[in-house]
Amino acid sequence: MSRLPIKIESTQCPSGCRSKVVRCGHFARKSDRAILQRYLCHGCRRKFSDATFSSCFGQKKRHLNETIFRVFCGCYSQRRTAFDLKINRKTVVRKFLFLGYAAVEALPKIVARYPKIDSIEFDELETFEHSKLKPLSLLMAVQSGKRRILGFKIASMPAKGHLTKRSVKKYGPRKDERGLAREQLFSELAKIVDDEGLIKSDQNPSYPSDVKKHFPNWIFETFQSRRACVTGQGELKAGKYDPIFSINHTLAMLRANINRLVRRTWCTTKVKERLELHVALYACYHNLLLVD
Repeated sequence: MSRLPIKIESTQCPSGCRSKVVRCGHFARKSDRAILQRYLCHGCRRKFSDATFSSCFGQKKRHLNETIFRVFCGCYSQRRTAFDLKINRKTVVRKFLFLGYAAVEALPKIVARYPKIDSIEFDELETFEHSKLKPLSLLMAVQSGKRRILGFKIASMPAKGHLTKRSVKKYGPRKDERGLAREQLFSELAKIVDDEGLIKSDQNPSYPSDVKKHFPNWIFETFQSRRACVTGQGELKAGKYDPIFSINHTLAMLRANINRLVRRTWCTTKVKERLELHVALYACYHNLLLVD
């Protein structure tokens, strides 16, 4: 039997060389023992494999990606994940960043597959970065009834109440980015919704002008905020019918499944960008596994 390499046409050399590429043996990947095809480019004499074109190229523990994706959407901390999986905390951080950036790119593609949306609910969840003196606003929009997460934005905001003076004294004036966040989110939603529909939220006085600007033909209904129950960390309402149940229930699920958002936790967000990655991870998990 001949041991000469077999000529193939479909695989291209990653260096951009347009010479002939031939199969050149196999190898067993160390991390998961998968058998992969190796190739040889006749022009530049470079060898590469099927793994070269994978987004996981170079990862030694790619078999843990799915497990870490699931536990990060199940209220696990980075330290507990490292402890249970018996891996270094640095590995957990690298996996979190890899999965988070992938989720940021994947979420708009997941949402784009849905039919045109004609009913939306949106609201804000308040949390903080590093200290309660540095609050953040998590603005999220969901599809009414189905509770699909359509998009979200995270914005800094000034401290309120008795924390105002302490916040300004320690960290200086804090920029309010909530208006910009609404502009960005509504601009993204305008691409995936019908020309007419129903949009619901609470009676925040800042909402009507932004909604009218981006959804001129939509009916905008507002509802007075009611007393919250202990369950749902303040997002779910105590008793009676909740007209914006979809968004309140979804935000309550974020509180329950993202350890950074649990109240009275030591797993606080140190950097706003990391919270965005974590919420994107959960949004993909929520849309793909919990509601669809």
